[in-house]
Order: sequence, then structure tokens, then C-alpha cells
Amino acid sequence: MPEIETARLRLRHFTPNDFDDLFRLYSDPEVMRYLSPRTKEQTQTSLFKHIKQWQEQNFGMWAVIHKDSGKMIGRCGLGFLQNTPEVELGYVFDKSYWNMGIATEASRASLKYGFLEVKLDKIVAIAIPQNIASIRVIQKVGMKYQKNARYYGYDVMYYAISRTEWQSDDK
Repeated sequence: MPEIETARLRLRHFTPNDFDDLFRLYSDPEVMRYLSPRTKEQTQTSLFKHIKQWQEQNFGMWAVIHKDSGKMIGRCGLGFLQNTPEVELGYVFDKSYWNMGIATEASRASLKYGFLEVKLDKIVAIAIPQNIASIRVIQKVGMKYQKNARYYGYDVMYYAISRTEWQSDDK
């Protein structure tokens, strides 16, 4: 299974041993302010979903490891947008790593993987309008606003980028 390295990060597949780190993120009300904190049972379900999606789709969420500390600081990657065949970029990061460009770095790596390895034609992202930091990340990676929509029970802003619009930093 593929892993990705960026300047500061290692993106690797989740394992069952990642439960405690994932629960630490998912149970933090500030980290999950726009997503809803998760119980231990919901976190366990999410963890197994992340593992299974890689086995079935050859893409999914990565555990994001900060190379300097070796610590799992978040998750980032691709998944199916609720009740659609569309592939969505998503991320959650430990608040002590906010405003450092980490989400943008991991998101760029996820888009590159989606377009070059999985050969996706389009990747989307959604954010609640009040989540300005997430919207900035989405815009920094080149996604363009398309419409307002409703997913996961929230009114959101829907962004997208096609493979032809996407520009790899390596090109």
C-alpha cells in the first residue's frame, strides 16, 4: 500500500493501533467544531472504514505523521462524498499544528495521488461557510467554488478541481 512523504509529513495507511490517536482528535470539541465530536464507537467505525476503503478502492484517508516528532497529527485523504460517486478531499488536524501549512501540504499530496495514481477526473471538497481556515486550504490547493449544497446534515460550500485544472508542483 502506498505511502507519501512531503517535506514535513509522512502519509501512511491507518492500522488498528491508531485508535487512541484518532480518538484524541475526534473527541476534541475544538478540532471537531465543524464536524461533530465522535464517541469511541464512532471512532472505531471510522478507523475500520478508513482501512477498508484502501483495500477496496486503492485510495482513502491517510494517517498523517509529523516527521520531526514521529507523532500522528491528523488524517487527510480522499473518500466518497456522502451518497454520491464523487471523491472528496477531507482532513482533520491536531490544533497544535494549525496555521502552519500542514493541511495544505497534506492536501496537495492527496490531490497528486488522486490525479496521478488513481487517475480521478475530478476531486471535490466541502466546508461549512464559517470554517474559514478549511476554505483557505481548499482554495490554496486550487479548488474553485461551485455551489452551496447540503451534505452530512450541514449547509456547505462545495468546491471542485478537475485533473485538467490541477497543476502539480512537480510539473
